[in-house]
Amino acid sequence: MNLPGRHKILVVEDEPDIRELVRYNLEQGGFEVIETDDGKQALALIEKERPSLLVLDLMLPNADGLDICKMLRQRPQSAAIPIVMLTAKAAEVDRVLGLELGADDYITKPFSPRELVARVKAVLRRSETAHVEERREVFERGRLRMDFESHEVWLDGSVLSLSLREFELLKFFVRNPNRVFDRLTILDLVWGGDTYVEPRTIDVHVRRLRILVEQDASRPDLIQTVRGVGYKFNIDALDPALAS
Repeated sequence: MNLPGRHKILVVEDEPDIRELVRYNLEQGGFEVIETDDGKQALALIEKERPSLLVLDLMLPNADGLDICKMLRQRPQSAAIPIVMLTAKAAEVDRVLGLELGADDYITKPFSPRELVARVKAVLRRSETAHVEERREVFERGRLRMDFESHEVWLDGSVLSLSLREFELLKFFVRNPNRVFDRLTILDLVWGGDTYVEPRTIDVHVRRLRILVEQDASRPDLIQTVRGVGYKFNIDALDPALAS
């Protein structure tokens, strides 16, 4: 039962001791927790329970965390569910891959339970703030339309499935066109001052966003790199007449 005012967290972890540790600390933090040790069952629970956030282990039986993350981001009904990835792999390539597939944050085992709860709260706080700020606001220009209330995005008339973080980053760019921002500023304004991620995270998400919105991701017209500084959003590239 999802009690009023309590966020429901789905914990997907196949190690019983770690799953119990996560469940206990999240419940102590005021969350309602549902759990599973199986990737396929996790997909069914997401459909049935509609959790507010997913704590997702990278290595799972039947379907690993990266596959689940990718599937969720491809489905409009689950694309905006925040995901905190739990992994025993500390290599940067694993963290980058998780972020590219749509995870909102990650934490490496062994971890501090207090840090995990803090990260979950931070991701939920950013998600809720985004929903409040975006109500009754629509951006539309040229090839792009964004509904900030429903989190729907259309490009050239087709619906795009963006993760929460990708949506917030694109929203930031369209609200601040033709201005150059360094990575630390973007990290602070989009991820928030309580972020735990590195500036390199910006590059990962920009690369993922370019694949989705650019006509040619290898030669981006919209999200432009300003060498030695950061990025800027060339809003005129949304209008083919102006872009040419």
